[in-house]
Amino acid sequence: MKKIAMKNVFFLSIGAFLLSVTNTSCKKSKNDVVLPPIGGYNTSNDVAAANLKAHWTFDGNANESISSTAPSTSLKSSFVPGVKGQAVKLDSGYILYPTIAALNTANLGSVTVSTWINTDNQGDGSRPTGVFALTLGPTQTDWNLGPVSMSLENGRPTSYDDTLVVKSNVSTYGSGSWVGGDNINDYGLRETDFKTVHGTNKWVQYIFRYDGTGSFLDLYANGVLVSNNNFRFKYTGALPGDGFGPIVLPAATQTQVLIGGFANATTGFPMSTLKGFQGLYRGSIDELRFYNKALSADEITALYQLELAGR
Repeated sequence: MKKIAMKNVFFLSIGAFLLSVTNTSCKKSKNDVVLPPIGGYNTSNDVAAANLKAHWTFDGNANESISSTAPSTSLKSSFVPGVKGQAVKLDSGYILYPTIAALNTANLGSVTVSTWINTDNQGDGSRPTGVFALTLGPTQTDWNLGPVSMSLENGRPTSYDDTLVVKSNVSTYGSGSWVGGDNINDYGLRETDFKTVHGTNKWVQYIFRYDGTGSFLDLYANGVLVSNNNFRFKYTGALPGDGFGPIVLPAATQTQVLIGGFANATTGFPMSTLKGFQGLYRGSIDELRFYNKALSADEITALYQLELAGR
């Protein structure tokens, strides 16, 4: 009887051990690994999540993922490997969208637009190319009258042919008429007034940030402030210290998003004349996000690091 009892105990012990190993193996499965937070966030979608109003992942299609809005026009576009999943590649092409309700508010206030770009400084004589624009829709009469425009001034400076010159414009109609201005990582003393962006033929995160409270326009590349310090404050010129204020759109505006071009007659804006300097984007674009707030420097750093890590 003692031998039988001991044998039963032995088999029960072996069974418990195997069950323990099985449970431990399940707990350590790859799917259950929790990565440490970056900047207090687990994924890039967690950064300012309540303020994220539009997001283009470009994973197999060009739809805006929050509203599922599909493009009305897509010219010379395809899909390639991106920063996260797939990206859209434009070969001197553009993508135009119908009105997205979340981006069609009269009082935009403060705005941040973040995207990743992979392109080339195409040398002396090449034309600037559009990256992203929130436009006033088909009634817009000039390329820079929309509230947000992000572009690249390719071919400048030619002495730094491995660099990208990023430029952005902001516009508002808060005073009842148009006021607009820009910022750029150029002009003045290099690395003091602005920062060089070494980023041709590789992925670079490019961010437009407009703070409607302070009237400041800033540009970031790879989490670093690169735009000209002297051009940050956007003032109306009426009185010293009189800033643009929050972004306000004209009444009855039906905004449209344009990716890869300037708003002109060749990209779906018949009332806006094509200018000689305007080119179409050549390269890839990924993880395009539109926020209705000015992200903090810490949020921008976290977003960059998370997306760079594929999170």
